[in-house]
Amino acid sequence: MKTQFKSDPKLPIYSLSEQAVTIEFGREISQDILEVIPVFDRSLNQYPFPGFIASVPAYTTLSVFFDPVKVIQSNEMPGAACFEKVCGYLSQLHEKQENTTVATGNIVIIPVCYDAELGPDIAEVAKIHNMTVDAVIQLHSAAEYSVHMIGFMPGFAYLGGMTESLATPRKGTPRNAVPAGSVGIAGKQTGIYPLQTPGGWQLIGQTPVKLFDANRVQPSLLKAGDRVIFKPITRLEFDHLAAAE
Repeated sequence: MKTQFKSDPKLPIYSLSEQAVTIEFGREISQDILEVIPVFDRSLNQYPFPGFIASVPAYTTLSVFFDPVKVIQSNEMPGAACFEKVCGYLSQLHEKQENTTVATGNIVIIPVCYDAELGPDIAEVAKIHNMTVDAVIQLHSAAEYSVHMIGFMPGFAYLGGMTESLATPRKGTPRNAVPAGSVGIAGKQTGIYPLQTPGGWQLIGQTPVKLFDANRVQPSLLKAGDRVIFKPITRLEFDHLAAAE
């Protein structure tokens, strides 16, 4: 049974382990929650409490990991127990943010080539929805997407905001190797594979942009809260950009 911090009913906090808690910002995915979680996460990383190790944002929650020894030894946070100290700090940080303006994430334009060779499932997706390939491209590239969370693998962004008219089930049999940069659809979400990996998403295109590079200061190109716009490019443009990466 998970233990809930009782003092702030507006911000439920549960014990995940002796070294972590989970903050629940809501129970349904919404744009409001999507905007609040990254802002809170940035504030926590900018003003960490003694013993703070890391935080992991998800669709409606933020998990916070810490060193319990450093927390319990700290005199900066009131409370007798480690859980009480951490939850008290997080609740105070939340109260300070309630009257502040929510900052939006970056807008990232990602070029995508929807060529059939790079997006081998695009014709099948068009067939499933009884539309042309051009219509799939137009609909997919017309939306502005929101990065809900990074997961599955380093740099993999789960993007919300795709029109329901393109919602397509995963493939019955996953591929053994999906090329890095592949743009796919799974259910109501779209996403980009940052690295080559097995995967079952419907592949409709590919970007020459590196979504994850361990040599960069910020390895992941996208982060939770960012907004993404796909820009269609030709195969010639793709090859040129890929050669420059």
